[in-house]
Amino acid sequence: MEKDLNCAYCMEGELVAKFGIKICDLTTSKLYLFKEQSHKGRVIVAHNYHVGDMTQLTDEERTAFFADIAKVSGALQTAFNPDKVNYGAYGDTGHHLHFHLVPKYKEEFEWGGVFAMNPDKVYLSEEEYKDIIDQIQKHL
Repeated sequence: MEKDLNCAYCMEGELVAKFGIKICDLTTSKLYLFKEQSHKGRVIVAHNYHVGDMTQLTDEERTAFFADIAKVSGALQTAFNPDKVNYGAYGDTGHHLHFHLVPKYKEEFEWGGVFAMNPDKVYLSEEEYKDIIDQIQKHL
């Protein structure tokens, strides 16, 4: 599959660093910590292929991608014990198949509603990002 030179997920580096920190490569995707952490542990699982929709994958590719998403969700649930993990795959402006996994907690920010794409409220120190990443990696 071809890469899109304007796509943050294809090119990584500075483009993705504006909003995310790479955690690791998974079987069919890349895992990023979303820098805005209004929801502790919020991550992005981006497919390795530059496709705009899951229907562009074969059944096997799609199954493997969702296995990556489930693996990450399990790690988030073990690491942070949220009341619910929300999943978002919009792609209106970023036409590269990816899911936001957003741990949410009762009585906390945005519980009972849709999470904001970027609430621009909570940014952490490098050490705090590292701690969250370490917790996620420990449970992958």
